[in-house]
Amino acid sequence: MSTPAKTEPPQAAPSEASNRVSMGLSNRLLARPEIGALVAAVVIFIFFLIVAPAFRSAPAFFTVLYQASTIGIVAVGVGMLMIGGEFDLSAGVLVTSAGLLNAMFCYELGINLWVGAILSLIFCLTIGFINGYLVMRTGIPSFLITLGTFFVLQGANLGVTKLVTGSVSSPNINQMDGYKALNWIFAAEFDIGSITLSITVIWWILFTALAAYVLQRTKIGNWIYAVGGNADSARAVGVPVTRVKVGLFMTVSFLAWFMGMHYLYNFNVLQAGNGVGNEFLYIIAAVVGGTMLTGGYGNAIGVAIGAFIFGMTNLCIVYAGWDPNWFKAFLGVMLLLAVMVNLYVKKLSTTRKVG
Repeated sequence: MSTPAKTEPPQAAPSEASNRVSMGLSNRLLARPEIGALVAAVVIFIFFLIVAPAFRSAPAFFTVLYQASTIGIVAVGVGMLMIGGEFDLSAGVLVTSAGLLNAMFCYELGINLWVGAILSLIFCLTIGFINGYLVMRTGIPSFLITLGTFFVLQGANLGVTKLVTGSVSSPNINQMDGYKALNWIFAAEFDIGSITLSITVIWWILFTALAAYVLQRTKIGNWIYAVGGNADSARAVGVPVTRVKVGLFMTVSFLAWFMGMHYLYNFNVLQAGNGVGNEFLYIIAAVVGGTMLTGGYGNAIGVAIGAFIFGMTNLCIVYAGWDPNWFKAFLGVMLLLAVMVNLYVKKLSTTRKVG
């Protein structure tokens, strides 16, 4: 009787060669958009603890947090818009427009401030919609569209305010109906021992957390990164590019309205020329926080860290007894360094670990 021929076990198919590069733990950490900003924040924090004795107290630290929140709230929206591949240069003056409209409309007509706040919100959202619609329908770069909006709003703020009030400031609204509730929502302060916590810090944290969740955990977040990386490719796979970008412009406008309400109900009076130049601070906070100017890269936590660096430096230069004019020089250096660091980090983020 013949025995069956012995067969050899089948050999495993050779694994496909991978062209991906393995990354170590340190490189994976460096590939996070916010890591560079976090390291910079720690270094600057320690530096000012050493050179600015006035900074070594809890009240001073919470004052820094307040200062950071006044930039950080709008910067969160600007950062999301930049991740989506666009800019908004009108955000700074829109903050002032929101407050002026609320104050003058209600004061001149003698109506409840809530009506003016809602009208102001509708106005701001309309400006955001117009910015986004024009960018998408005309193909003109958002830099130019929003620069035009910037000049229109700046001129209107000054011209209309002077026409209505006879000066370049809004009327005082602290005795009008609705003031108490709106002041609590937008400008409340809480005394906790020796420190004073502004409600804007709480709102800043909430807005940052919401933006981080949307960007990292939702389909809309994926769409934002997709349209910022390559709008044509995103459109080809079904992403509603126009709706996403218009929505991002309206998000910036909503947050600008929110800060306009804070300034109005915190100080009761607004100067019509305020807000000019703040648009660059929002962009700088986003870039320092790891957001790429070319779009498609960044996150909300990094933008918040960038705003904290701004607030810390702005006040700690004063705490250290230095000439405040050095602050602008610092911003320029930080912007240049951030762009170079972001380019390096972006290269690391495109490297893949072997699967």
